[in-house]
Amino acid sequence: MQLFFIFASKLSITFITGGALDKDTLNYVTQDSRDFFVCIWNEGKIEFYSDNVNLILGYSVEELKEMKDGHLSLVVEEGSEYLRNRLLEFYGDSSLNKLEIEYHCLSKNGTTLYLKEIIRSIRDNEGNIVGRDSIVINLSEIKKQEVELSSENRRLKEINENKDKFISIISHDLKSPFTTLLGFSEILLNERDLSEEERNEYLQYIYEASKSELNLINCLLDWSRLQTGRVKVEASRLNVKTTIANAVATLTGDAVRKDISIHIGIPNNLYMFADERLISQATVILVSNAVKYSHKGKEVNITAQRFKEGMIEIIVKDEGIGISEENQTKLFRIDQKFVLAGTEGEKGSGLGLTLMKEIIDKHNGKVWLYSEEGKGSEFHFTVPEAEYLILLVENSPEDINCITQLINENLPNFEIKLVKNGYDVIKFLKQQIPALIIANHEMPLMKGFQLVEAVYKHDAHKNIPFIIMMNEPDDNNAKKYLRQGVFKVLIKPLEPDEFKNTIKDSLFL
Repeated sequence: MQLFFIFASKLSITFITGGALDKDTLNYVTQDSRDFFVCIWNEGKIEFYSDNVNLILGYSVEELKEMKDGHLSLVVEEGSEYLRNRLLEFYGDSSLNKLEIEYHCLSKNGTTLYLKEIIRSIRDNEGNIVGRDSIVINLSEIKKQEVELSSENRRLKEINENKDKFISIISHDLKSPFTTLLGFSEILLNERDLSEEERNEYLQYIYEASKSELNLINCLLDWSRLQTGRVKVEASRLNVKTTIANAVATLTGDAVRKDISIHIGIPNNLYMFADERLISQATVILVSNAVKYSHKGKEVNITAQRFKEGMIEIIVKDEGIGISEENQTKLFRIDQKFVLAGTEGEKGSGLGLTLMKEIIDKHNGKVWLYSEEGKGSEFHFTVPEAEYLILLVENSPEDINCITQLINENLPNFEIKLVKNGYDVIKFLKQQIPALIIANHEMPLMKGFQLVEAVYKHDAHKNIPFIIMMNEPDDNNAKKYLRQGVFKVLIKPLEPDEFKNTIKDSLFL
């Protein structure tokens, strides 16, 4: 763009000094340019626009000439008075031969453009302007980049300020438990006459402080790894109910100790596309908090549903102590630490919700909550929904038509992708994760056993169910497939009801 500025200035000087650039030459040098156009006025009327003006403003040369003030008629209303005053001043002062002015105008399609116009005047012996030429430079992209850069600078400044606050908070939190650790350790080392009860009490203080410190450090390390990209989101197709149930199972002991019931009300047929370890960690943080801040005998309910197209919403609701409206604004932030003791004095790191939100952000999801003091809290988060896609590996046109018809009749919401061999399956899996793979035992280039092994090598949890089709019964091969983790082996020709039920069972439908 700087080259265009230099060229535009020289071009304007050439006009004023009577250079040899004619209109054909101007059209040639501005051809296809979206960076600037040329305009020439003669005795108060527009005489010439370079043809490329249409690429920038969207109006043809003829349309602009019909406007009272040409392209200046397109200046947005807020800047029109300012522009008019500048032009009046320029026309009225015979000592001025050059004017540079910037303004916003609207293109034909409604886009706001930021233009800079360099005007050179031709005056008669009495100082009156009898002609002028303009180089109109399109600064829209530069201004957009300036706004983005300014916004990014503000964001980085805010991040830096938050980082300083965060370091201050963490430094204090890392230091505090050592007072307990060192103090009670010193007593245990120096006081020989302590009773067994006192000694155990002090050891319990040391244990609790150490556990709290370790929890804080682990949260801090996990959050830092996510922030710096050292932890990558490795998403796969996951059953929502199974993933949540497995995560919650680790909290059974804490819930039993407080006589708190955890209920999971999630449909079997919901699937998400997420990182199992990270989503489990986010779930544990929310459910652990729900247990921590609930009184004995209360309930924690976990539900899930389709939120909107392409997203699953997961909700963790408790009947605990709730969070005040003022304190809700402090959640999920690294620059403001908010910690409440549990209903039985349980301690937390204050970083759990910050880490949880970072995990959901990495999944392009959202987090929000509803809470009222004394009535409990309800945390919501969204994650991407897995695609409803069945990958069919088959070469027989007759079988392809039969299977496609059965799937369309029984699973109308599912899309079918057809590939011809195992290598195409591996290639496909690098781009998309299907809900189900239906493959023939006999395939070109790669046998069914090799395909299952190759797929499950990269899908250790076997989240993609397999249905294998064989041309004739073979118990040995069937057993081998089942040992590999294949959901079911079917024999051709396919029996419609068995095939339909097998697909639905494999997808928990």
